[in-house]
Amino acid sequence: MPRTYIFSSESVGEGHPDKVSDTISDAILDACLGVDKLSRVACETFVKSNTVVVGGEITIPKLRGASLDSVLNIGSIVREAIRGIGYVNDDDIFHADRVFISNLLTSQSEDISQGVDAKGAKGKKTAEQGAGDQGLMFGYACDETPELMPAPIMFAHRLGRELTKIRKSGRVKWLRPDAKSQVSVVYEDGKPVAVSNVVISTQHTADVEHAEIERFLIEKVIKAVLPKSLLTPRTEYLINPTGRFVIGGPQGDSGLTGRKIIVDTYGGMGRHGGGAFSGKDPSKVDRSAAYMGRYVAKNIVAAGLARRAEVQFAYAIGHPEPVSVHIDTFGTHTVAEEKIEKAVLATFGFKPADIIKQLNLLRPIYSKTTNYGHFGKDDPALTWEKTDRAAALKKAAK
Repeated sequence: MPRTYIFSSESVGEGHPDKVSDTISDAILDACLGVDKLSRVACETFVKSNTVVVGGEITIPKLRGASLDSVLNIGSIVREAIRGIGYVNDDDIFHADRVFISNLLTSQSEDISQGVDAKGAKGKKTAEQGAGDQGLMFGYACDETPELMPAPIMFAHRLGRELTKIRKSGRVKWLRPDAKSQVSVVYEDGKPVAVSNVVISTQHTADVEHAEIERFLIEKVIKAVLPKSLLTPRTEYLINPTGRFVIGGPQGDSGLTGRKIIVDTYGGMGRHGGGAFSGKDPSKVDRSAAYMGRYVAKNIVAAGLARRAEVQFAYAIGHPEPVSVHIDTFGTHTVAEEKIEKAVLATFGFKPADIIKQLNLLRPIYSKTTNYGHFGKDDPALTWEKTDRAAALKKAAK
């Protein structure tokens, strides 16, 4: 008998307070990389009411002692990021032109820098570029969707993207930036067979009736983007289930960079090492190794070596080699997992410098990743989504 279960994943819109913070942090990162591709950036953002606080560590080698403010106008970057999200309405407490900005950015610790730099240092065992921190990172892929991503998180992202597209087009005047979506998928024998529940909460103006919001989101968003074959008469729709969502964004709740790590990855379907992505340059393996894990896992599935694949790396700060690499195919492998692991190790390099080179990560591309997941996007700039190593993997696994 096939096992039946339900799995749920959520996504959040660009105007969600945590995503506002992520958007600002990645905008600052891209600005730094635009000045110098070797910039070291660890930028955190906090938002609440009409206040933005940016803090963390930034070192731009090209500045050679000059101040960050002499090259980058952090205030302007912050305001443009907020404007791009859509917080520009006259009644917004959190408004692109009116927020107060506190800049608490300093330079990177020299102790961390010497561990990451590709040069020798007292007490460091190698002159190679080392990992920017210790920790573990995961990558995941499966054959449930064309993007080789789990269906629940991809469906939730599709809803969020469509809602944002409609709002930014100006066609629906009552839509506002803050929003969340959630999709529950019914599985039979490990395969999606139906959608049991869809939740959308969207911020709106005070003058629109709940019935209009409910009707519009069901007919023009949910039924427009989710697979018709998976929507059944028993699918439940919960639209703005509190009944009212006028106060939203940083006015209604605080936001912080890195608090939506499950939304950013696999919606809980794949494991997570705990490290956030946004605001971090690729010397931080929290970000770059997680991208590499996705690249490897996706190529394993694309090669037909497994229907599901999860890759785990672990690193020690300042050390160039991962301390472990582990592959799990959850029993879906078509060749022995030992062969897959050997093929992976023969096909890819996992030193931080090798990851950066293989994925061409020293570019200002990170604002493309911030919203609706860092994985599963069809954008040639996001190199970890390529399946260009599938043939080599397949050959190596024979």
